Amino acid sequence: MAQTVLHKANTRGVADHGWLKSYQSFSFAGYYNPERINFGALRVLNDDIVTGGMGFGEHPHDNMEIISIPLEGNLQHKDSMGNTATIKAGEIQVMSAGTGIYHSEYNADPENPAKFLQIWLFPNKRNVTPRYDQILLNGNDVKDEFVQILSPNEDDAGVWIYQDAWFNMAKFNAGINKTYTLNKEGNGVYIFVLKGEVEVNGEKLETRDGLGIWETASFEVKADTDAEFLLMEVPMKF
Repeated sequence: MAQTVLHKANTRGVADHGWLKSYQSFSFAGYYNPERINFGALRVLNDDIVTGGMGFGEHPHDNMEIISIPLEGNLQHKDSMGNTATIKAGEIQVMSAGTGIYHSEYNADPENPAKFLQIWLFPNKRNVTPRYDQILLNGNDVKDEFVQILSPNEDDAGVWIYQDAWFNMAKFNAGINKTYTLNKEGNGVYIFVLKGEVEVNGEKLETRDGLGIWETASFEVKADTDAEFLLMEVPMKF
């Protein structure tokens, strides 16, 4: 029988630094909850709002797969690999920090806030040569389907990372019901609702709720309203 864990939006950690407001699904920085350290290989899921013209100064990472998904606005990125780029809503950015990188991120709009998901996964291969990728997502306008945006495979849809993980973005119209089938035995899926209301195996989720499900080969997702959500399939043991 499938195992589940429900994280309601109002139970997340909150950090308000003035220029940054961060809602944290798992323990991060000043937020610590021993029951919410990670979901399998998923270590960080931060729902961040960055004030216009502000951002994260240069800081280091190593041996972590780092995924950024802008939801509104855009972010200017600069790193020690020599990459300078702007990532916008509808795109996805990935970095394999490997042996170590430094990077900074700023809201390129001086007036309007930027909203993005900051996601960290433990890698399945340590001390790799750092790498960077950024793409415009195909299928941004696709409705009522699971649209793959990340996988372990270089020649597959979306970006790739050093982990047996698959991410799908979905935009369902109200009433749509679909079965998600996991890609690999031993994986679990963390569903994060961006907008609207959905049911996962009968469990009701609202905007910004998260649900982890594992020990199952598949599960049902039904949209009770028009809804957008992210499915993050990750190894539960790594």
